[in-house]
Parts: sequence; structure tokens; C-alpha cells
Amino acid sequence: MNWLTNYVKPKLEAVLKRETPDNLWHKCKGCGQMIFAKEFKANQSICASCDHHDRIGPKERFSTLFDNDKYEVLKTKESQDDPLKFRDQKKYTERLKDARAKSGDQDALIVGVGQMGGLETVIAVQNFFFMGGSMGVGVGSGIVEGIDRAIKLKSPFIMVTAAGGARMQEGILSLMQMPRITVAVEMLREACLPYIVILTDPTTGGVTASYAMLGDIQIAEPGALIGFAGQRVIESTIREKLPEGFQRAEYLLEHGMIDMVTHRHKLRSTLIRINSLLMKGGGVQIAKAG
Repeated sequence: MNWLTNYVKPKLEAVLKRETPDNLWHKCKGCGQMIFAKEFKANQSICASCDHHDRIGPKERFSTLFDNDKYEVLKTKESQDDPLKFRDQKKYTERLKDARAKSGDQDALIVGVGQMGGLETVIAVQNFFFMGGSMGVGVGSGIVEGIDRAIKLKSPFIMVTAAGGARMQEGILSLMQMPRITVAVEMLREACLPYIVILTDPTTGGVTASYAMLGDIQIAEPGALIGFAGQRVIESTIREKLPEGFQRAEYLLEHGMIDMVTHRHKLRSTLIRINSLLMKGGGVQIAKAG
């Protein structure tokens, strides 16, 4: 028995571990189904069994939207890393260092410029894998600079949100990004250019309270969590039980908060069609609608 336990079992485990890499399979967060990782990624991180839309990063998002996966990453100005010298369990500078090492990105937002359906388009994508996509000064600056580029190019601006809200480590400076971006959105409207928002899972907190809900067109991915405060916080405040799924995309569509819920596979074609309609006459349609 000792020979089987001490020798044969470890050898078998070592062989199986070598033949089965940790990233070979993906477990769906919706139904728990085990999916071959390559097939899952090829399907734009959507479960073939239950259609659950998993979270994806900016690079994956750009590759599904821009023509032939060709785009230019807008180099935005770098903000001060730790303006408030914030520290909780770890220094804020250490958290930033860890997030940058894991993601390879400078901050929780990337702005891409390229052709979509043959039309020059600026797309800003928040990265939930970078400190929960939290909105800090760097994110605010990136969105403002992206809108400025869209105005110069006379092109639509598409905002893809995915965030837990404002970045607590930057305090009031983070909250100041809400009015700052709102002013930039108004400048986009004055230029008669479309501002389209794609709400992905999750979009919460100060992001929802500002630029995420200011789009000319509001589109959400299926099942996306969209709200300001969490369900338990709201229930404990109003002392009432809330409807099932009241912060999900489908509920918000049913109650008139958003314009459409669009499957990720159809998102690109939907955006191309919307842009072609809104950009007729150089954006005159936006001026009439606003």
C-alpha cells in the first residue's frame, strides 16, 4: 500500500498535471459548464451552453469592433500616481504597481482610434481587470482626451463601461472626474457628434451616476449588472425586498432606462448601423434629436 501511495500515485499525478495545463479549461460563471478554453475565447468569451457573457479586456473588445483588428492606441497624458499619499492595507503605489504588472496597462482605460464599418471611430474601453475598472484621474483624463480626438476627427465616440465606481484611493479627485467628463460629453454634443455608451458587466457607482448614463444611445450586453449602490445596501436602506434581477440589463430595458440589449456577436453590426444613421449629414441628426 505504501508503494502505491508513495510512488505510483505521485507519478500518475505528475503525468496528468503535465498533460492538462491549468488554462486548458474554463468554468462558466453562469451555468458551471466546463468549456475548452480555446473554444471559449474564439466565441468572444461567451458560454455556448447558457450564453453567459464573461468579462473581456480592452484589447479583446477592440479586436471585435474595429475593422480587421486595426487601430491606434491613443497615448494619453500620465497622471500623478498617488496625489493623496493614500494607504490602507497596502500603499496605493503598490496596488498600482501590481495592477500594471498583471495587466500590462498604465491605467484602467484604453482609447483606440480606427475604422469601424469604414467610418473613423474613437472607442474608449474601461478595463475591469485593472483595479475593478475604477475611475481615477487617469481614467477621466483618458476619456476627455478621447472625446477631444473624436471632435477633431469629427467622428463618433463610443464609451464601453466596466467599473466598480470611483477609485477610493484618489478621493475627491476621483469624484471630480464625473463633472469633468460630463462637460466633455456636452462639447461632443455641441459638435453634433454621436456619444454611444455600451454598458457591460458590471457598471456601478459614480460611473453609472455620470457618463455611463449620458449616451445618445444606451446599449447593454445581456445580463450586465448596472446600478449605483448594491442590492443589499438598497434593501437595508429602504427596508423592502427588491424585484429579482432589478439591476440587470433586461430589467432596465423593460423599464425604459436603456435603449437596447445587444448580444456581443451582434454588437459591431449594430454600432455600424447606428453610426451610419446618426452621422448622416455630418451629425445633423444628433443636433435635431438634442
